[in-house]
Amino acid sequence: MIPPDENADFVCQMEQVLDVYHRPYDPLHPVVCIDESPTQLIGETRRPYIDQHGVKREDYEYKREGVASIFMAVEPLTGDQVVEARDSHTAKDYAIFMEKVAAKYPEATTIIIVQDNLSTHKASEFYQCFPPEKAKTLVDKFRFVYTPKHGSWLNMAEIALNVLMKQCLNRRMPDKATMEEQIEAWLKDKDTKKKPIDWQFDITDARAKLKRLYPKF
Repeated sequence: MIPPDENADFVCQMEQVLDVYHRPYDPLHPVVCIDESPTQLIGETRRPYIDQHGVKREDYEYKREGVASIFMAVEPLTGDQVVEARDSHTAKDYAIFMEKVAAKYPEATTIIIVQDNLSTHKASEFYQCFPPEKAKTLVDKFRFVYTPKHGSWLNMAEIALNVLMKQCLNRRMPDKATMEEQIEAWLKDKDTKKKPIDWQFDITDARAKLKRLYPKF
């Protein structure tokens, strides 16, 4: 949902994000988008079977087995991804996932992180989860760029998450271990055919197509 007309906060943060997206590729300063989503774990009440035509049949009844949280990091210009299923999406889960993201880019001077303004998305969370030396290392490694409120469509990790949900998690998963196995297999397959995200929308487009959001003088 796009906010009402003339919203300076929105356009300021939007232009920061769009500026980052159109920078040339720099392995020392990679741009990585972060997002997460809760996913329902669904178990079977009866064992599925394959009919005489080779079609898998599932009973319409199911049982809820709780919720897992999928954390997604995607580097738009390369298509590289880090994906992890966790039991929850607390500040601690975020900090641990961000440590994993940092480990993927050991040679980078700074990792530019595009993410939303969720209350757990703070550098201070590193100090809640790690010794101060490690926390400071992570704080120095990242530079955060936040999408505006009501601007989740500006986060390319949301696009990658939707692809993951449709291609990999569009079936019943009874537990997190099963989900992790499916994600690992999907990532291995993606590695052989991963593609950059072709993001076309830029600041010029925003100023023309979303002109009503800019304050008038």
